Amino acid sequence: MFDCHAKDVARACNYHTRALRHRRSLLSDDLAQTVACSIVASRLDYCNAVLYCAPANTFDILQLAQNNLARVVCQRGGRTDAKPVLRLLHWLPVKQRVTYKMATLTFKVLSSSTPAYLNDLIQSAVPVRPLRSSDAPMLSAARTRTEFARRAFSVAAPHTYNSVPSDIRSCHTLHTFKKHLKTHLFRQS
Repeated sequence: MFDCHAKDVARACNYHTRALRHRRSLLSDDLAQTVACSIVASRLDYCNAVLYCAPANTFDILQLAQNNLARVVCQRGGRTDAKPVLRLLHWLPVKQRVTYKMATLTFKVLSSSTPAYLNDLIQSAVPVRPLRSSDAPMLSAARTRTEFARRAFSVAAPHTYNSVPSDIRSCHTLHTFKKHLKTHLFRQS
């Protein structure tokens, strides 16, 4: 199911990456990165929250496309290790991008209560007794029996949000939340 979607996205990304490779020598580094982000990386990010808990081979397909794009932007050879290139460009790997998007969406829903249909799906966890860790907001996650049910927003959002360190969850603005979350995910990858 996810493999077909991932292969289609990777095919489109690779098509545009090849086109960028042909024109790369004519572009400055900043312009090449802007083109790459706007045309190719945006395809990787579009609806990537549905990939939450997807199989590892699905992420591998998309990661290969991102690695190829990073090498083209930085004008590296095809056999160059992609991790340092991704760090140089300050791009999160695909799996962390999914986590970033899910946590950011959850923060937006918690801070603004919109959209209402997503706000209705998540509930704050109420601690049984006061703890020092209860200062940071936590969400209650429903228990599920199947792998398919774990991908539902009502389960995935609390799980992702609660896995973020408490100092990041305590942020008051979206900008600071995103900044600290990206730094945290870079350290993990």
